[in-house]
Amino acid sequence: MLKKGNKLYSILTGTCPKCHLESMYKDKNPYHLGNIFKMQERCSHCATKYKIEPSFFYGAMYVSYGVGIAFAVAAFVIAFLFIGTSLITAFIAIVATMILFMPIIIRLSRNIWINFFIKYDPKAFKG
Repeated sequence: MLKKGNKLYSILTGTCPKCHLESMYKDKNPYHLGNIFKMQERCSHCATKYKIEPSFFYGAMYVSYGVGIAFAVAAFVIAFLFIGTSLITAFIAIVATMILFMPIIIRLSRNIWINFFIKYDPKAFKG
């Protein structure tokens, strides 16, 4: 079970990488596409600024490529190797997976990227 203090907790839940007490996103649901990129300015618990510098999250595009490849490989393995579909059907499964999971991949990539730069601090809470 994931516990606070673990980077994986912050990455998978989208919480503040420093205190793990608050969601970084104004709307927690990544499938509300109009709000997918809308983030809080700062954490209300520890005052961590999420957008460290202008264009900070452009680096998440590189992470997104790797995460997307992982999802595509997983779709291929499931469709072609486990289910035994044809290559064309496996390709369609990859495309469908990438479209279906695009909002999750975007959020996950941003979460991974910010966790590269901000470390968990259990004493960060200023409440």
